Amino acid sequence: MANFNKVILLGNLTRDIELRTSQGGMAIAKFGMAINRKWSQNGEQKESTCFVDLTAFGRQAEVLNQYVKKGSQLFIEGRLEYSTWEAKDGGGKRSKLEVVVENFQFVGAGGGG
Repeated sequence: MANFNKVILLGNLTRDIELRTSQGGMAIAKFGMAINRKWSQNGEQKESTCFVDLTAFGRQAEVLNQYVKKGSQLFIEGRLEYSTWEAKDGGGKRSKLEVVVENFQFVGAGGGG
């Protein structure tokens, strides 16, 4: 059976990008996005926000770091990635689900930069 792992998001950055470099010299950008959803239920307007952690690598990480900041709107295509690790404080296993950026487009005026 075939597998498919694709995520498409349009939202706003919740914080400035944290850029670091791997031991091999590859740029790694970590950032968060807020994706708002509005709907009507029984005539009442409802709203919810989903917060998502994202990671970009290489040239994409560098470009994102240069042109976007907290509050910038961004369109993201990527894949879900699940990570697990042992907590350093002896608190047991930890886990995290995040989106790895495969493609992006700036939205709005000048990409926020």
